[in-house]
Amino acid sequence: MASVNCWLPVSSSLINKNSVAFRSSISASLGSSSPFPRLIGNKPVFNPTLRKDMGTTSYDKPVTGLKKLTSEKGNLEPLAAAVGQVAAVIDAEPVERIKTGFIHFKTEKYDKNPALYGKLAKGQSPKFMVFACSDSRVCPSHVLDFQPGEAFVVRNIANMVPAYDKIKYSGVGSAIEYAVLHLKVENIAVIGHSACGGIKGLMSIPEDGSTSTDFIEDWVKIGLPAKAKVKAEYDSGTFAEQCTHCEKEAVNVSLGNLLTYPFVRDGLLKKTLALKGGYYDFIKGSFELWGLEFGLSSSLSTSWNFNTRTGPYGVCMEFELSMNTVIMEYYAYAFLVSSQAS
Repeated sequence: MASVNCWLPVSSSLINKNSVAFRSSISASLGSSSPFPRLIGNKPVFNPTLRKDMGTTSYDKPVTGLKKLTSEKGNLEPLAAAVGQVAAVIDAEPVERIKTGFIHFKTEKYDKNPALYGKLAKGQSPKFMVFACSDSRVCPSHVLDFQPGEAFVVRNIANMVPAYDKIKYSGVGSAIEYAVLHLKVENIAVIGHSACGGIKGLMSIPEDGSTSTDFIEDWVKIGLPAKAKVKAEYDSGTFAEQCTHCEKEAVNVSLGNLLTYPFVRDGLLKKTLALKGGYYDFIKGSFELWGLEFGLSSSLSTSWNFNTRTGPYGVCMEFELSMNTVIMEYYAYAFLVSSQAS
């Protein structure tokens, strides 16, 4: 059975008659009973035969040898083409980066804090659930210095929370349900950020609603209420200024969408849960945090209604739900961290 050092959509029927192996240091057997390598165990993740010169290894020799073999046995042409393509794209630098990164974590953090990781081995009880953007510059664990076990994190394009939808958004819904009902988080924070590509995409969607992507625009349309508000209130601003406003307003829309989840509303009413909005400006080196006041008042209406009005920081939203009017008001915390602060 052949052994190839990366995952490839190559049919094993091409290589049943001949055994060819390359760079056995990182290998996965094709056709084995276990199609994926074990990633977790009481052993080093990386094969000790991984050489330091992997980043400079030349693939000319094995490819030349394969071509020679192919000229002798013509039935290996498909395999030669496949391996030739692999050789053209394989680069050991990503592997080395992951390797050194894990070694640093293992020696500098894991091994030096056995009490913490021993506790985490038994379970987790984070106080925060955080919705953050997938942008590589805004990892919440770095920005807010969350330690392992402190935050249950969901990251997506433009840090958006969709309204309750068991079919369309079951992935987000399951994360919220698990965090609130099983992990018993005490805070849900939605954190936006400066120069957000997702928000720029939202603000760039044509007025006719047409899209040019398979997924991105349909996803960021969750924030259309924020876009509409910004367009109405900051119509004279530049596109960049409108994007900045929308980056914050989209957070408020997500906070409002969280109220469509019954277990979130229940937690707010019981005061076991709080909602917070945040904004990280990595250009200025600042962070803003605001919260949500939530209350119920009786209402004779049984219909669903939604109204907005401008508040001191963001917007006030009124929902009519099952003979109760849910009123939520965004307010600014006296909390602003900036690199310019004294």
